[in-house]
Amino acid sequence: MTPLPKPPYLAFDPDSRRASLDPHEPAFVQNPYEAYAWLHSVSPAFFWEQYGFWCFGGYDEVNRLLRDRRLGRQRPADVVPYPTERSHLSNFDGLEANSLLELEPPAHTRLRTLVNRAFVSRQVERLRPRIEALANELIDRFPASGAFDLLTAYASPLPITIIAEMLGVPVEMGPQLLEWSHRMVTMYVLDPSREDQIAADNASRDFASFLRGHVAERRKRPGDDLISLLIAAQDGERKLTEDELISSVVLLLNAGHEATVHQTGNAVMTILSQGGDPRRFFTTLEANQAGVEECLRYEAPLHVFTRYAYEEIELGNGIRLKPGEQIGLLLGMANRDPRAFAESDRFDPARTDQKNVSFGAGIHFCIGAPLARLELQVSLKVLFDRLPSLALAEAPRFSDTYHFHGLERLMVRAS
Repeated sequence: MTPLPKPPYLAFDPDSRRASLDPHEPAFVQNPYEAYAWLHSVSPAFFWEQYGFWCFGGYDEVNRLLRDRRLGRQRPADVVPYPTERSHLSNFDGLEANSLLELEPPAHTRLRTLVNRAFVSRQVERLRPRIEALANELIDRFPASGAFDLLTAYASPLPITIIAEMLGVPVEMGPQLLEWSHRMVTMYVLDPSREDQIAADNASRDFASFLRGHVAERRKRPGDDLISLLIAAQDGERKLTEDELISSVVLLLNAGHEATVHQTGNAVMTILSQGGDPRRFFTTLEANQAGVEECLRYEAPLHVFTRYAYEEIELGNGIRLKPGEQIGLLLGMANRDPRAFAESDRFDPARTDQKNVSFGAGIHFCIGAPLARLELQVSLKVLFDRLPSLALAEAPRFSDTYHFHGLERLMVRAS
């Protein structure tokens, strides 16, 4: 590939393939694809100095490494111990220790089997009428005139309401659940401040305490909800422990809305930026599904997924990993790989090469992907069917939260 003009904020040494790229650089935050495109043309695999590990942005490599069992999410404590001073994160680390997202087989296999049985038993497709009704209810509350933030009015309340109803958690707790979740996910950005770390730990403590009380009630009075199903779920004679149950519910609540909120905002922004009648992307079920997949590819809500090496690994091109070393898989960059997608920087729901990695791959493929896809399909179609003249009221801006990729707000006008 012919190298493109290098972004001025990116420094790159071709011999060592070391890249200096501040993830907080405003130009990169607002448009990471300029840097991605240049790196695709020069070296899709590079050592990202700010993170201190090798990163991979080529579609084939990312797809392969997501499935490589020599790599995993669980910190190999024997070679990568936690820093000694981490007592201020004991509550956060306690939840992480039993999280599906951070475990590997055999613990992951057992836990995912139990959670998946309960989750899948809800038959996600049955939620379609409820999601459609809720979408209409939220649109009915939009202001009759003037600009408003679609994230707070629509993109955020819809998924948190659905996942709260599924779990049997009081829907009126939605704002509090969101606040706890927002504090916790700050731990996943580069170098969170001590203040943010303490806030995340306090949120983890309060979140877990609330759920323990709710689980205790459900043990006494089971209902037709996901928490009751998780309490009853068994693998032979084994059930979820209390800590596993709490961590699983926190993960489902956080993952059940954080990425969907970002993706809804990104999708609406993308579609409105195309101009014309937005309903044209949702005329049939097939068009609806294709439009959602292209939104997931074009503006993915998660851009980095990290993994640890569990043995010495030769990844080719002179890249070798020692046990315990970490790598970054750049999902957003892989989704724009020109080797994998024709005209990769063009939004094209009709493309025949759709194979985005926005939900990951392998054993850590997002357990909530069917629900997220359904929510997006329903919420986008209802929104644009009801408000075909919806328009941006100001230029959207992305939050400085790489590796999450979502908007600060999405100001729109309904008429």
